[in-house]
Amino acid sequence: MNYDERLKHVSVLGAAGKMGSGILLLTAVEMADISLKPENKGKTFVLNAIDLSDDGLAGLMDYLRVQVQKIAEKKAVMLRQLYADRNDLIENFDIIEQYVIDVLRIVRPTTAIETSYRSNLIFEAVSENKDLKVKILKQIDTNNPNQAWFFTNTSSVPIHIIEDEAGLKGRVLGFHFYNPPAIQKLVELIVTANTLPEATQFANSYAKALRKVVVPSNDFAGFIGNGHFMRDALHGINQALELANTIPLTEAIYKVNKVSQDFLVRPMGIFQLIDYVGVDVVQFIMKVMNPFLATEDLHSDLLDKMMELGVKGGQLSSGAQKDGFLKYEKGSPVAVFDSKAGDYVAFDSFSAKSDEQLGALPNSFKPWKTAVKIAGNETHFGPYFEEMKTMKTEGAILAIRYGKRSDAIGRQLVADKVAHNDQDVNTVMLTGFFHAYGPINSFFE
Repeated sequence: MNYDERLKHVSVLGAAGKMGSGILLLTAVEMADISLKPENKGKTFVLNAIDLSDDGLAGLMDYLRVQVQKIAEKKAVMLRQLYADRNDLIENFDIIEQYVIDVLRIVRPTTAIETSYRSNLIFEAVSENKDLKVKILKQIDTNNPNQAWFFTNTSSVPIHIIEDEAGLKGRVLGFHFYNPPAIQKLVELIVTANTLPEATQFANSYAKALRKVVVPSNDFAGFIGNGHFMRDALHGINQALELANTIPLTEAIYKVNKVSQDFLVRPMGIFQLIDYVGVDVVQFIMKVMNPFLATEDLHSDLLDKMMELGVKGGQLSSGAQKDGFLKYEKGSPVAVFDSKAGDYVAFDSFSAKSDEQLGALPNSFKPWKTAVKIAGNETHFGPYFEEMKTMKTEGAILAIRYGKRSDAIGRQLVADKVAHNDQDVNTVMLTGFFHAYGPINSFFE
């Protein structure tokens, strides 16, 4: 079965979710482009969008229509070539409209998992729950005579466990899109000792067609991305708790968030990133990873407390940020949650004092939006952190400590053979987390 044939009948599980909808969009467009090739004219391509929620599926189709329209507008020249045999399609808007119709025609929204029983390829994007994943994949495989391949979007569950418990014998691999899949360029590819070579080859070809950057990770819980992020987040949480011995925890959280964003020149502070991913998701991923770690404990009582109080973060269906450790107005944090009082404390009530205590940024500071665009920005960050090391302010000391810990986490991922090399760790953080520089660096030596 060649590449085109593998994509003739595909299913996406969890298609109405945040990750599933993006995977579905990308796959629908790829399948439509293949179906329009001269050699595939007259062939039927089917993409089952499977989800439990009828309302979610209705919203999914609206999302697809809008997104495919945008994609079509950006590649009108290519579409004119694809529709070269259609004399009735003259104007660009006619071609774009036809393309939207052709993409949506491939997608079949349904709540019936049975539709996947005829698929050759199944993308799994259900919740990060090993038992649920195994149950669903095993059910499909038992009823699917096609020896289908399964691409799981898990960000933490070891693939060999899913493979063994679902009895998939080399026909499952980890294909971890980053959020949101339609925008993020990174994919972590995880195979087992049994993964079929042709499945790996297909995965790389599919990723190339989607113009994704593929980083291979070995099959350890959390892989590279969450392997680094979870430990980085725990360091930030513990740093705030240490500061809270002398100042209110709300102010400590504010300081660590500011240090990890401004002083370390990241797109988000660590508590804002936890909120973006979801307090509940971060806690759950740590729980998934923890049983596989012999020498460390990925656990936070503060995360447990936030969950007990129902403060979960994450996003609304509109994409707007929900309140978590921080409260947001128009997408920007404006307050910190006080877990003792059960309410938010506005930045305005303490930020000036906290900023003064942290001290000024280095003179060579450039904000993330500027620094990330500097060609060869290593030449900027070397002197920047050297300057910071000479400063004796609280902010500089916390930042260097944080940077050293981030570097150590990255190096340990390589030493533990989760990542193949330093560059793979850095590529994940640069591409998947939009950092301006890789965590494994000489800056913090």
